[in-house]
Amino acid sequence: EGNEPGDSAKITYSELLHKVCQFANVLRSQGVKKGDRISIYLPMILELVVAMLACARIGALHSIVFAGFSAESLCERILDCGCSLLIT
Repeated sequence: EGNEPGDSAKITYSELLHKVCQFANVLRSQGVKKGDRISIYLPMILELVVAMLACARIGALHSIVFAGFSAESLCERILDCGCSLLIT
């Protein structure tokens, strides 16, 4: 379910697993490894779930920042957690 009424999508577990594995490989190709800290700055879309699960799959710690936060608030959260990658 999206933010707007009637905004929805359906995905099977198999499709979700495929997307998560693909994105986990992208993260690995960018040098992300187990224990790295990642910030995720996305609205409520399927890609948010995929990014979160991909981080968990490779053992990277993730911090989800609500997409409505200002640039200053985002910056503070990135610095506080010492993240090495920001997913937007």
